[in-house]
Amino acid sequence: MIGIIFRTAIIGLGIWLAVVLVPGVSTSTNGELVWAAIALGLINAFVRPLLVVLTFPLTLVTLGLFLVLINAAMLNLAGWFVDGFEVQGFWSSIFGALVISLVSGFCSHFIGSRGRYDVLIVRR
Repeated sequence: MIGIIFRTAIIGLGIWLAVVLVPGVSTSTNGELVWAAIALGLINAFVRPLLVVLTFPLTLVTLGLFLVLINAAMLNLAGWFVDGFEVQGFWSSIFGALVISLVSGFCSHFIGSRGRYDVLIVRR
């Protein structure tokens, strides 16, 4: 349970940075930011894996760049579901998805699959 909360907070941080950095990605209140993080987390958990499998040949041909379009589509879908969270335009969704992916990737590197900090102790 704590892992889901950590990952939702990470997605929320990514959305907040996208709102700050990318013109065309906006939210009205912090409550809508939280709902957008929850919606994007659920969409990434259920819809994104299906799209990744269905578009695998296209992803292979483009050497993985098509995944950026899938992430942008998932961000637009979250904007469609959550009132007050808006993604306007193709490039806004692309850059917003890139910001969220970079933040999520960086932060998730420090959190394990159970939602805890991973500590590696190396003894010599």
